[in-house]
Amino acid sequence: MGAAPRVAVALSGGVDSATAAALLLEQGWEVIGLTMQLWDHGRSTPAGSRTCCALEDVHDARQVAQTLGIPFYVVDFEAPFRATVVADFIATYARGQTPNPCIRCNQNLKFDRLLGKARALGADFLATGHYAEIRHPADGPPQLWRGRDRDKDQSYFLFATTPAQLRHLLFPLGALRKEETRALAARFGLHLATKRDSQDVCFVPDGDLQVFFRRHAPALAEPGPIVDRHGTVLGRHRGLGCHTIGQRRGLGLGQGDGPWYVSAIDPATNQLVVGPERDLYKEELQVRQINWLGDGPLDTPRPVQARIRYAARPEPALLIPLGEEQALVRFTRPQRAITPGQACVFHQGERLLGGGWIT
Repeated sequence: MGAAPRVAVALSGGVDSATAAALLLEQGWEVIGLTMQLWDHGRSTPAGSRTCCALEDVHDARQVAQTLGIPFYVVDFEAPFRATVVADFIATYARGQTPNPCIRCNQNLKFDRLLGKARALGADFLATGHYAEIRHPADGPPQLWRGRDRDKDQSYFLFATTPAQLRHLLFPLGALRKEETRALAARFGLHLATKRDSQDVCFVPDGDLQVFFRRHAPALAEPGPIVDRHGTVLGRHRGLGCHTIGQRRGLGLGQGDGPWYVSAIDPATNQLVVGPERDLYKEELQVRQINWLGDGPLDTPRPVQARIRYAARPEPALLIPLGEEQALVRFTRPQRAITPGQACVFHQGERLLGGGWIT
């Protein structure tokens, strides 16, 4: 008999990745646990703050490895994390846009550097706890499909993953629902079977953007005027980094002619532009840095279902390539609060065809 195939599992300290590791071990794989150290918590976050990549999670990941009896490594990616994820987060807000750091982390760290680390340790595959599926047709490159659990499907966050990377990735939870994952974690005796899911950006303490920007990008926490589309001053904002397109709550405006919604962000003047909800609807958007996972080259217009944010439904649209990894997405019906800086991903039914960044 040959040696068992080796897989490295990206252990985040959460129940999903832990259960993925346990499942693969049960299936006969030789499993290695890898955890990314991304943030200097003592230097970068206030005391008492709770973030998803806190030292507590590194401890939980190590305990999972001990429970399963697998080798465990912590890899220090703090410098590239700051350079490729945190810096992009700040720069995107500085452009008046709203970033998605989880996609950038997958793109630049997890499925690039961490996958390379896994291969260097002799693993053929890197596995994660993402709720998505990879299919391997006999006559083409790997395909990315939505996870079975629609409430937890994470294919949106994986659009930038390349076919070359997909050949070396495993998503063991793709066919499971979240409650099934927790039940399996309990069966495997994992101590974090009931651990809550993290909701915050991992390097923003308690989700407080104003505190983060005051410390790392003070200009984005600088108050300024809130104006309507005619330039009339209606109030003051708390810093452009604390706001996003479509936002209604937290503006501190009386109703007046409202309700008011953020319709534009102007970093050149430090102004937040608000208007009625009808101003939020647009029929098309443009994307850049497209990663295409569909069949054949993207060189002619294609009908797709496009999703403009993680929580949005895929909507019928025409994807019109513009060259140089850019495209126009023209929707059948107007979409609410299209937000530059977010990802727009393309579907064909349950299959994810790729995506790009909204400009």
